[in-house]
Amino acid sequence: MEEFARKATGRHIDGRAGLHVYFLIRALQTLAPEGRLAYIVSADICEGVFAHALWQWICSQYRLDAVIAFASEATPFPDVDTNALVFLIRNARPASNFDWVKCLDRDSRDLMALLSGRQQKNFKGIQVHRRLLSEALSTGLSRPPSDDAKQQYTLGDFASVMRGIVTGDNNFFFMTSARAKELGIPDILLVKAVGRMRDVHGEYFDPEDVSRLEDKGRPTRLLNVNGLRFDQLPVRVQMYLEDGEKRGLPNKTLIKTRKPWYRMEIRKIPPILFAYLSRRSARFIRNRADVVPLTCLLCVYPKHSSPEFIEHLWNVLSNPETISNLKKVGKSYGGDAIKVEPRALERLPLPDTLVRAEGLDKYLTLTPKQGALEFE
Repeated sequence: MEEFARKATGRHIDGRAGLHVYFLIRALQTLAPEGRLAYIVSADICEGVFAHALWQWICSQYRLDAVIAFASEATPFPDVDTNALVFLIRNARPASNFDWVKCLDRDSRDLMALLSGRQQKNFKGIQVHRRLLSEALSTGLSRPPSDDAKQQYTLGDFASVMRGIVTGDNNFFFMTSARAKELGIPDILLVKAVGRMRDVHGEYFDPEDVSRLEDKGRPTRLLNVNGLRFDQLPVRVQMYLEDGEKRGLPNKTLIKTRKPWYRMEIRKIPPILFAYLSRRSARFIRNRADVVPLTCLLCVYPKHSSPEFIEHLWNVLSNPETISNLKKVGKSYGGDAIKVEPRALERLPLPDTLVRAEGLDKYLTLTPKQGALEFE
């Protein structure tokens, strides 16, 4: 499939692209001159890692007439966890403008009127924006037009982001403290951890929250025997690992690449956490319990270790104005859920006024040659 896309577009389309991407490319290839294509598909087609190359090719070879998005209450697939878009593309010379339409009502007559070419000044069931193609490709075709001035700062200027720990088998490596005692695993071979987003309430995660989870029987301890040879481990820990070996754990997909197989990924304790996929209110979380996250959360590591800097950065990240910018970098799903990958989160725009109010701009210098922000 990757080779087909490369030959068709002359560009590299990342292998993680779904079959719907290749189907779109093939459908466009078959369009007769002035032929029109209406293509309904999930929004990830213009939000994935492959999206930039794909749409640069499409919009340089074909005319994008319109993109139709849907409000959550107007989604054409109400029981499906996806954010649908409709693309109207013509085999004609590319244009610099197109209509970006948001459908506010299901079965909107206004939408049908627009698509049938009827001219009217006011629509009630839809919003119509005439957009520059260059702006839309920069902002994202699934996102509404951006009328904000370009913000100078991003999260990546002040912090790096990593995914949480992949254990390969949570049932084996992730356990309650009571279970660890039962197995005879000493605290020195355990790391405090949080394993699911539902275990985190609010914007702070404190030591009391770890105790709360333990009282509920939720696992909070991650087995970590890194740095010790097998024969240096307590006998009961050796027995537990041998039991895991008998159960075939060394042959599991994510585990068999490790040497030894029970070696755990390492993460420094992140002062700030972020939900990988938020179905509720998207938010950053202040990690005051000194836990490491599994893959349900992202780790945010400030580039300066002082408590003052971390608190100032936290104040910016927890501000509603910053949270509202998540839609500019995340992948959208049904029910207004947002998924934000680590590199995308580093591109999160931070409001200039907040950065300056918290004094974060004082930690950065601007190099005159590249015009790039550097950390002092």
